[in-house]
Amino acid sequence: MKEVNMSAVTGHRTQSAYTRHVVRRWGDYFFVIPSLLFIFAFLIFPILYNIIISFQDVTIMNLHGEKNFVGLENYSKVIDSSEFSSSLYNSFKFTLICILFQFIIGFALALFFNINFPGRNIMRSLLLIAWMTPIVITATLFKWLFSSDYGIFNYLLMNLGIIDQPIDWLTEKGTALYTTIIANIWIGIPFNMIILLSGLQSLPKELYEAARIDGAGRIRQFVYITLPLMKPTIMILLMLGIIYTFKVFDLIFIMTGGGPVNASTVLPLYAYKLAFIQFDFSSGAVVASIMFIILLLLSSIYLWLIRKEGAY
Repeated sequence: MKEVNMSAVTGHRTQSAYTRHVVRRWGDYFFVIPSLLFIFAFLIFPILYNIIISFQDVTIMNLHGEKNFVGLENYSKVIDSSEFSSSLYNSFKFTLICILFQFIIGFALALFFNINFPGRNIMRSLLLIAWMTPIVITATLFKWLFSSDYGIFNYLLMNLGIIDQPIDWLTEKGTALYTTIIANIWIGIPFNMIILLSGLQSLPKELYEAARIDGAGRIRQFVYITLPLMKPTIMILLMLGIIYTFKVFDLIFIMTGGGPVNASTVLPLYAYKLAFIQFDFSSGAVVASIMFIILLLLSSIYLWLIRKEGAY
């Protein structure tokens, strides 16, 4: 009888030890399950569903009915359209110009605020207002500034004698996109400044002291010390900036609505027009999928560069 009891106790202890082992090994993963469910429901599932309907014929008429599989027909139709070509060109143009000026001006301000002088923190905080202001307010503000009737830009240019009559900045085909670019540059400068400033303040001061002892000037210090050490920060900043800028929608939608004649229409706005104005959900899904592929390729290039940098 005692042997039977001892066997039962030993089996119970073995079972308890195994349970504790499983809990210790897999317990941490149970805390991740809510996050995984959230990511699947609000990120993975919408992306997969978008890709699926891009291969189907989905309109307002059959949204809740039977959907026909059409293969690559939607992709062929969208890519061959002139509106897609102009939207793709505007997206790359918008992104490249914004990133270039945001980075240059942001880096210049970061170098300036890296110098210790009275009032530095106050001025830096004031510049962050542009980044913290909601996009709706910023877009409306710049829409007023570029207004042809009472805009301050026309007022200043006319008083300076540069122009004789007001310019319709937001409705002229040659200027509409550039007004949105200026607004987006103004929004992105503080973000670039604060990220680059954080990177500059983390650089070792001993290298600059040694460079000054060796007779290196500020330009040589910047080229041979600052830029190489700031390379990881710059790469992360540019990648985040490209992803954020490439998918800008609300700013352009409020300022120009994509007009005139699609002159300021970018890919996110083009996808919106197809899906929610023309109710061609499949074509809208195609544009969204193409955007996803472009950003995925850019992210892959970034990860490859990071891995290559780490190999050295």
